[in-house]
Parts: sequence; structure tokens; C-alpha cells
Amino acid sequence: MDEKIIEEGNTLLNSDHTIKEDLNWAYESFTKWIKGFATWDNFFRLLGVLLIFFALMAIYKVIVRSIRKIPEKKLPAHRSVIILKFVKYIYYAILIMFVLSLFGIKLSAIWGAAGVAGIAVAFAAQTSVSNIISGVFVIAEKTLKIGDLINVAGETGIVDTIGLLSVKVHTLDNQMIRIPNSTIINSTLRNTSFFDKRRLDVKVSVSYDTDMETALNVLAKAPKYCKDTLKDPEPLVWFDGFGESGINMTLAVWFKKENFLAAKNETFIAIKRVYDEAGIEIPYNKLDVKIYDSEPQIIAGRASASKAKASAKTKAETKTKKIDKRIRGKSKATKNMIESESAKEYDPDDEH
Repeated sequence: MDEKIIEEGNTLLNSDHTIKEDLNWAYESFTKWIKGFATWDNFFRLLGVLLIFFALMAIYKVIVRSIRKIPEKKLPAHRSVIILKFVKYIYYAILIMFVLSLFGIKLSAIWGAAGVAGIAVAFAAQTSVSNIISGVFVIAEKTLKIGDLINVAGETGIVDTIGLLSVKVHTLDNQMIRIPNSTIINSTLRNTSFFDKRRLDVKVSVSYDTDMETALNVLAKAPKYCKDTLKDPEPLVWFDGFGESGINMTLAVWFKKENFLAAKNETFIAIKRVYDEAGIEIPYNKLDVKIYDSEPQIIAGRASASKAKASAKTKAETKTKKIDKRIRGKSKATKNMIESESAKEYDPDDEH
């Protein structure tokens, strides 16, 4: 028993001695690495790396601030966002290449691998590449900007963001729609908000009993009651043809794009007002409707209709019988006449 205790004690002493040796070796190795690294050459190299890093950061921030200070008239918001994204990606790419060069990684090999990978990605993502190229054209053409009301491929909405892949809009009932840039390039784009001024054409008709010159002059007074319509360009009024119910006319008024709803409502109210004041009627289709109050009247109406049909049928049959009788009488008289003529022509005494 005593021998086992002595052996275990010696084992513990030997293990403690081994741990101490390992710790001493690690400390001496770390100290040698620090002494080998802490040289003036490495110090100046580290200082240069930090200076380059802070210089790149300072240049990046200066460029970003300069872009954001450009007035929106010269650089629209959507183009500013795209340019800032490009600058950000370029900054990170330069920073990554700089860090990799510090570790002795050859950038030429990375560029070669990136080229091969880029070709493979381009073939695998042709749609995305097409959208990116189309996005560059969309930005360069300046046909739309954030806040514009556009219509593309049957979709109408207000532009929220313009990216390299797509344009995001929200509809008038507040639904988000993503429109790929290739669709915008390959389809007809209608930008309602592109110009500051817009024109509203309101079609209306008057009765044929109305004097045409009076109708023209009265309709021309309507824009005077609209505060949101513009005087320059001035409103226009013209005849648009002769319709089935009346004479068609058109009133065209100009307004600022932000006053669309107000100008439209004011114009319709003004047209109704000037026509009412002048006593001019706006024609509309009229229908005659018969309403039966109770079921007996409905039955009586059906019975009278059936009786009328039966009477018409009886008259038609009577008329047909009379015609047949006349034809038969004529046929009989014709037959007798033929027989008498034959009897006269044939005389038995003529044979002798």
C-alpha cells in the first residue's frame, strides 16, 4: 500500500515538472517571436500600413461627402445612390486587395481566378447581367426618377428606388411592385410626372336643340371657376363630332402635376355649373319601363298577349283558306273552259 502511494506521488511530481517545462518553452518562443518582430523595419512597415489604411478611409469619406453635397438638380437622388454604391464597392475591393498583399498573396492569380469565375457566373446569370446592363441605360437616359408616377407593362406606381437590377414602385393602393430593368428598356414607359405641367381632356355632349356657338362659348367659361387650372397654356374648347344622343365637345385644361385630382374635380363641377346656368341640357339615354303592381295584372297581361297571338293566328288561317278557295275556283273554271273548247274543235260530222 505504501509503495503505491509513493509511485502516485512521483507521477504527480513528474507531471508538474512536464507542465512547467511546456509553459517555459511557450513563453520563451513567444518572447523570441516578439523580439524578432519588434524591429525597426517591422515598426515602420506597420506604421505605413496604418497610414495607408487611414488614408483610404479618409479619401472614401471625402468622396462620399462631396457626392452628397451635390444639389439634387445637378445629381438626382437615385443617381446619387447608385454612385455611392459604386464608390463603396470600389473602396472595399481596394481594401481587401491591400490586406491580401500584406500576407504575400499574389493578386495576379486572384485576378485570373476571378476572370474565369466571372465568365461562369455570366453564363449562369444571363438575366441578371441583362438587367444590370439595362439598369445602366435606365440611369443614363434619365427617363425616370424617385417619386415619379410611371406605367410600365400594365403596371402603374410611384418610383421608390432605382437599382442596377430593378426599379421598385408602390401602386396607388400601396402595393410594392418590382419591375426588372430589362422590362423597362424593352417596353413602353409612360412617365406621368416627367413634365411639370399636364393637360386634362374632358369630353361632354349637348343636345341637338342647343345653338352650337352658344354651347362653345358657355363651355369656354368653365375654367374661370377652377383655381388649380393654368392660364398659360390657355384652355381649349372644340367640337368632337356628332354623336347618337348629342353634339360631342371637348374641354382641355392645363394644371401642375401635383394638382391632378383637384383640377379634375374642379373642372367637372365647373362644366355642370355653366351648363345649368345657361339652361343647356346634357343628353342621356332614356328607357321606358312598365311595372306590374300585383300578380293578377301580370296574369291578365299574359292572357291578353296570348289572346292577341291566337287572334292573329286565326286571321292568318282564315285568309289562307280564302286564298285556297279562290285558287280552286279559278282552277275549276279554267278546266271547264278547256273542255268546252275541245268539244267545239271535235265534231263527228266532219269525219263524213
